[in-house]
Amino acid sequence: MPAFDLPPTELTRHRPLPDEPDDFDAFWRDTLAGPPPGGPLLSAHPVETGLRLTRTWDVTFRGFAGDPVRAWFSRPAGLDGPLPAVVEYAGYGRGRGLPHERLTWVAAGYAHLLMDNRGQGDQYGCGGDTPDPHAGAPGGPGPAVRGLLDPHDHHYRRLITDAVRAVEAARALPGVDAGRVAAVGNSQGGGLALAVAGLVPDLAAVLVSAPLLCGIRRALDLTDAGPYGEIAAYLSVHRGAESAAYRTLSYLEGVSFARRACAPAHFGVGLRDTVCPPSGAYAAFNRYGERSDAEPRKEIHAYPFNGHEHGDAVHVRRQLAWLAEVAGAA
Repeated sequence: MPAFDLPPTELTRHRPLPDEPDDFDAFWRDTLAGPPPGGPLLSAHPVETGLRLTRTWDVTFRGFAGDPVRAWFSRPAGLDGPLPAVVEYAGYGRGRGLPHERLTWVAAGYAHLLMDNRGQGDQYGCGGDTPDPHAGAPGGPGPAVRGLLDPHDHHYRRLITDAVRAVEAARALPGVDAGRVAAVGNSQGGGLALAVAGLVPDLAAVLVSAPLLCGIRRALDLTDAGPYGEIAAYLSVHRGAESAAYRTLSYLEGVSFARRACAPAHFGVGLRDTVCPPSGAYAAFNRYGERSDAEPRKEIHAYPFNGHEHGDAVHVRRQLAWLAEVAGAA
């Protein structure tokens, strides 16, 4: 697929103001009001994985409305002191899978919490274990369109809340340095990490690649791929629902979260990405931290001939070096 979005010189200057409702902050303040009763953690049980150099726990924490959300928590075996932690969010349609699937951050010396995606896990990978008991509002079958007509009902209101609670859960786990917790994600996970950065003011770092939910309205005009295509398909049937849908999506816009973030940030983007168009990532990057008291450290790495995979393992190598410098390892 050839490059289809803005030219690179325009991407570096792309700073559109998001379609941001006046009550954006109040909406999320009310959604996240108060800590979960009883604390963030419900349970943490050690599991046998067959990996001699990694210790893993099956974690359940309180997410949106106190719902139980599953996660894998892993850390390097033999390192007992408080470790910096990475909270990772999975991509669209994925669940937490199996605990041995994602070992990069553990091998680098970090504690690692991988959050399950409620109501997802049936499209890729090895599945998930967290249902979504609030998925009955009008909308299509895919997560991107569940509850599309009202921001209070939308799937991503619940999933973003889970993502914030995952940081609280990580900080409550033994052997985690609560002052050095980073949010990490790719695609949908990148959108979640960016939302967390805008809602949790004391993150140590955020690492975002190919983020979903950034520049949503422009993305809907550019691509029918992936989650954006699900939204377009829904609106092609439910003619006249555009205003309600756009209003809902404005509360989920990643550029709005990016404006409010203050943690050091590392971005990655493929300039031929037709799933999450690169103009969305650049809009979030270029406006990142603009509402914080001091300009945060940030950098972006573009891969001109890559699509949604962006820099893949090359980019992960850059992430590892950058996070070691920003947050430190064990």
